[in-house]
Formats: sequence, structure tokens, C-alpha cells
Amino acid sequence: MEPPNCKKYGVPFYGASWVPPTANPVKSEIKASKDDESDGGDGGGGGGEGSPPSVEAEKYVVLSGGGGEGHSGIPNALILSHFDAPSNSLSDQPVARLETSDNLPYRMVVHPGGEGIICSFSNSCKWFDWDTIENNDVHKLTLRSSERILSQLQNVGQQLALTFNNEGSVLAVGGEDGRLRVFKWPSMEIILDEANAHNSVKDLDFSPDGKFLVSVGGRGSPGRVWDVASSSAIASLSKEHGEDFGFCRFSHAHENNQVLYVTVMRDKGGSIAKYNTTSWKRMSLKQIVRDPFSAFSASADGNLLAIGTIQGDILVLNSTSMRVRTMVRKAHLGFLTALAFSHDSRALVSVSMDSSARVTLITDEKKNGMGMWIIILLIILIAVTVYYAKTQGILLKLLPCCH
Repeated sequence: MEPPNCKKYGVPFYGASWVPPTANPVKSEIKASKDDESDGGDGGGGGGEGSPPSVEAEKYVVLSGGGGEGHSGIPNALILSHFDAPSNSLSDQPVARLETSDNLPYRMVVHPGGEGIICSFSNSCKWFDWDTIENNDVHKLTLRSSERILSQLQNVGQQLALTFNNEGSVLAVGGEDGRLRVFKWPSMEIILDEANAHNSVKDLDFSPDGKFLVSVGGRGSPGRVWDVASSSAIASLSKEHGEDFGFCRFSHAHENNQVLYVTVMRDKGGSIAKYNTTSWKRMSLKQIVRDPFSAFSASADGNLLAIGTIQGDILVLNSTSMRVRTMVRKAHLGFLTALAFSHDSRALVSVSMDSSARVTLITDEKKNGMGMWIIILLIILIAVTVYYAKTQGILLKLLPCCH
């Protein structure tokens, strides 16, 4: 029997993310209403009285996957599931399910400002809107297909990496063909178009300040650092012979500095390399496990890294020491495909090819190791004191001068 924090929804999953707290399915309607009021409508000045109830978006995870094209009988879909933190449980059934016909949503990125979702299909990308359904005065989050067409991302082939910067003002996409495109959002004005960025773009990530974009490619391809303002490559990430890069994530370091982590596959197993974000030189390399990594994520607070393996294991590491804080062996029975920390860095959602989704709560590191030693020393001290007191009492009785 599966634990309550792990559920199967009948769809092999390829993507997972937390719904942003800012997700507001009716923001466009509110804006339109305010515009009408400013044009002389009788809305009464835009007080909060007419605003719809908010949706507790932080409690939702959005998942993407399916059986692909053909007649496998397995649907392609976007799925919303509700997570209850106090009971550490996912909803038994999806809160919402939006099927995408024969189109497999292979990659997915959620706009950080809560505007919607972009999914990458086999030949194009499509935008989806948040929506709500009302039942007994309760507004529940759902998804709907959008009328908006991302014309710049039609007939471009399979895109393997999609990411927004933290502000949601720049979108980067990388294709199976090695082409890298960067757009202003939401205008979709192209600011970088590199046809041969890599032999195949595997992963992308913006720096927390939005100034840099890092891309990693397929086997044998070096990592590259792009300056967003100048739309140019400014550095290559060094790697040794026999190494292959897998995933890249920027993170905050101490004193508000930035650091870059890149997963590296070597003969000895899966490792994590740390790069300086000024010189772009490698600072360290730490082997973590023997198995290849199949998913990677960094927490928003910069304190944690998470790894998923092809064996279905999850490891959560301290980003500074690279020490494993939490390990969940066989968290999934199949190939782990995606990981994402919640916005408060207190939970981790993971999905797998075995159609399962799981949320792992991040608990505070146990700091009672020293406390246990203190308790043990106190017990020893008390035992010695008692023994000494008894011994002294016996000696006093034996001494003639003490009678």
C-alpha cells in the first residue's frame, strides 16, 4: 500500500512543479473590470468587495505526462493534485485533469508570476491558463486551454528545456536540435537566437539576478554561459575528459552571492560540480552516488539540493557541505523524471515513469547530536558521583576516628 504522500494517477509523468502562490486565474477579469470602471462604468471605485475569493495555490502541484502519440490507451494530460502539509498527503484523485489529445506534454514550465503554463509538445509549445470552478461557494483551481498562440514556438521541433527568469520577464527554450532561443515576456520579442548552441540542449537556468543564462548540452558538449543583456556567450564551463553534463542550477550562497551547480556523470558515478559565477571556474566536484542522475533541483533559499536517480531514489543535500540530509530509497518504483522544491523550500515534489507523484517534506536538520553527548556525559558524571558518595560513606564507617 502506497503512503499518503505518494499517489498514482495513471499517467507516466515527465514534469512537475508547484503552483505559484501568486497564481490568480481571474486576474485578467479583474483588470478588465477595473478598466471598465476607469472608463466610467458603475463598478463603484474598485474596492475589494467585488473581488473573487483567493485560491490557496501553494497547496497544489501540477504534473504533466502521458503515453505519447499512437494508440497506447494511456492519455496525455496535465494534472493538478492537492497537497495537505499537516497530514503529509496528496489527494487520492486529481483535483483537475486536462487531456491534450495525442500531444504529449514532455516538458513544462510554470510562469513564476502565476500567469499560466507553457508545455512543450513534439513539434510546438502551447500556453495554458489557470482557471477556477465554483462548487458550493468554494473556488477550486483548474486549468484550461488558452486562445493565446505562441507563434514563435510553432513548428520548431521538440524543446527539451524551458525556463523563466525569477521575475518572469524573460523566457528561454532549448531544442533537441541544439538551438537556443531567448524571448522577452510576454511580448515574445526575440533577444537571442543561437542555432548551434549545443548538439542538443539538455537544461537551462537563469541566475537569481537574471543577468546570466547557463545551458548544458548533450554528450561531449561543454556548458555555456550567456549574458542576457548583451545576448552573447561569455564563458564555457570546463570539464574533464570523460565527463558529461546533465543539469544546471543557480543558487544563492552566503552573503547574497550566487553559485552554479552542474551535475556531472563520470565513470565512478553521479557527481555535482560547483562553479564560481565571476570567473566561471570550477570550485569543487563531489561524487554523490554510483547511479546516474535523472532529475535535479535547488531550493529557493539556497540551502538545499535534490537529486533523483534512475533507480527511483531521492537524495536531499546540504548545498554547502554536499552532505546528504535525507535519502528516500525507492521513493518511486520507476525512473524518476522530475523534481521541484516548493516556494518556501519546505517540500519536494517528485514524479516518475511509473505514474506516481510524491511529496517529501523537508524537516529541520537534527541538531541533537551534541545534546546526546551532553546527556551521556551527565549520566556518567551522576553515576561517578553516586559511586563516590557510596564509597566515601563505607570508608567513613570503617575509620575508627569517625565512630
